[in-house]
Amino acid sequence: MQELISQVNSIAWGPAMLVLLLGTGVYLSLGLRFMTIRKIPHAVRMLMSGRRGSGAGDISPFGALMTSLSATIGTGNIAGVATAIALGGPGALFWMWVTALVGMATKYAEAVCAVHFRERDANGHYSGGPMYYIRNGLHKRWHWLAVAFALFGSLAGFGLANTVQSNSVSQVLNDEFGVEPLVTGIVMMVLVAAVILGGVKRIAQVASWLVPFMAIGYVALAAIVIVLNITAVPAAFVTIVTAAFNPVSAVGGFAGATVWAALRFGVARGIFSNEAGLGSAPIAHAAAKTNQPVEQGMIAMLGTFIDTLIVCTMTGLVIVIMDVLPSGVSGASLTTMAFSQALPGGELVVTLGLCLFAFTTMLGWSFYGERCVVFLLGTRAILPFRLLWVLAVPVGTLVELNLVWLIADTLNAFMAIPNLIALLLLGPLVFKLTRDYMAGNGPGRAQDVGVNGAPEG
Repeated sequence: MQELISQVNSIAWGPAMLVLLLGTGVYLSLGLRFMTIRKIPHAVRMLMSGRRGSGAGDISPFGALMTSLSATIGTGNIAGVATAIALGGPGALFWMWVTALVGMATKYAEAVCAVHFRERDANGHYSGGPMYYIRNGLHKRWHWLAVAFALFGSLAGFGLANTVQSNSVSQVLNDEFGVEPLVTGIVMMVLVAAVILGGVKRIAQVASWLVPFMAIGYVALAAIVIVLNITAVPAAFVTIVTAAFNPVSAVGGFAGATVWAALRFGVARGIFSNEAGLGSAPIAHAAAKTNQPVEQGMIAMLGTFIDTLIVCTMTGLVIVIMDVLPSGVSGASLTTMAFSQALPGGELVVTLGLCLFAFTTMLGWSFYGERCVVFLLGTRAILPFRLLWVLAVPVGTLVELNLVWLIADTLNAFMAIPNLIALLLLGPLVFKLTRDYMAGNGPGRAQDVGVNGAPEG
């Protein structure tokens, strides 16, 4: 079974998928005339000036961004970056940057469509995301893609963001402090239940406090390492850019890397980290208190900027500066080695970061899965889904998850394909809404949609 799924993944995440992901981002960037890069300062000001929101919705625009970041900033920022560099060389970080720059346009378009085509469920809460902008924005011939996305999205989280995350935390705590995996699982189950059983508003409240704390804390400690080794920073950037276009020779336990390896693993890990194109983040942004899809889109694109261009960059720079690649170690262990050599007790930074990042990922993805289930089965499925999500947490600490991880990778690819098709087809609408907003001509307000897509008024 593992061999079969590995073969499927080699196709699902092969060159065709990477071209589709990057191609969609490039197409949207060109159509928006690179507005997503030019408007970063404006987006930051908008986020800080409108933290509470001023329109219909369930959570503030800031809370929506923090909820999406809670799912996005995860083990990929620590282990994923290290894996990309270990397999693709330092140049993989350069291609992660490129992926993020075009991915900002993808994330922007996702959020614009999510707010524009969102609905309210039977309980009055807002639901949105690829399944809704496929159903409400595309011809009926495409509606099967909405069902496919919701099905894959409701299942993917149990692997990617539930059992795998709790397993990672239990292993780290067992290795560092000798904590029994089942104890870790039960504690995490209680903590996760205390948050997600309160719904999206409680998730947003916790994320709005915890995500800035953990992201700023991690970046600050990485910045200390960089400042202490400031003379090595210029050479590190030169190494990263050079390695992106030139093969990297084998050194010590590092097997070397080709230019294709740098491109492949940089793009793949970049997408896994910032999730631009997967269609997950717009589910959170659809719940924002706003009537302006374009404004929420600009706030949403900051998620990719923060996740990859800031957090992943800091991890990558520490690894390159501390020159730990020759060790031959990969994953979180490589990041741990870099921090432990740079700072006394640096390994605790990585341990704490992994625990917090994994916990918030479980919270954010629980909401994504829930909204997918609501699309498929209605609001009656919310409580059973939440209970099942909570009960799956300790299971992840007790089982071997290689197969689960492979299946999650497959489901992620199957989520991305319907979403990317929808974004390519809805691109002209995104461009029009953006032009109207920038020109001040009836600034592309969200549709007033009731239960199951029925327009109101």
